[in-house]
Amino acid sequence: MKLFCIPGFGVDDKIFGNLSLNADLRFINWLDPLPKETLTEYAKRMASNIDEDEPVILGISFGGMIAQEIAKFRPVKQIILVSSIKSRRELTCQLRLAGRLRLNKLFPVKKIQQSEKFYEIANKRLGAVTKEEKEFANGYRKSAKLNYVNWSFDKILNWKNEGWPENIIHIHGDKDQIFPIGHIKPTHVIDKGTHMMVWNRADEISKIINEVLAKL
Repeated sequence: MKLFCIPGFGVDDKIFGNLSLNADLRFINWLDPLPKETLTEYAKRMASNIDEDEPVILGISFGGMIAQEIAKFRPVKQIILVSSIKSRRELTCQLRLAGRLRLNKLFPVKKIQQSEKFYEIANKRLGAVTKEEKEFANGYRKSAKLNYVNWSFDKILNWKNEGWPENIIHIHGDKDQIFPIGHIKPTHVIDKGTHMMVWNRADEISKIINEVLAKL
């Protein structure tokens, strides 16, 4: 079975590297956003790499949001979310307010990217604890393109999705600080799992995904 994998915000297919899945993994990495491109338009460009009529899609964080956008304009057999959200209501009140007020437009992203203090705070929220995990996360932050970062922040904070398909499996950590579980109703909870759990709790997540795939 082909499993189309969309990584989280700012990372690429390496984030799936610790998973052990009974599937033929097909990675859909991020594209550079076009000027004034909507989320729907962007999702259609991402979906052009999917060569199955009814694909199974695994989305991490922002990748899970894109997976749901794809399901709005083409049939999808199964969506598997990890450390993601299913609707705007699952964002924290603070993030929803930041989106409405366009506060993300006020922050100098390039300077933040170069701040070691920011890396400290971001890694703590992400759940990157070991030296290897921190280096993994910091490497992506330093190389992220400014256009992509600005566009993605805006689309995440202002996501208008209110409902979701029934064919969603949602795996979430109860210690996720990016998308706190108090706002979310997942189908599977990883005890003490953080936003980085696809990397550092890969065995548990692999087991759940493989059980889902076996039933398809």
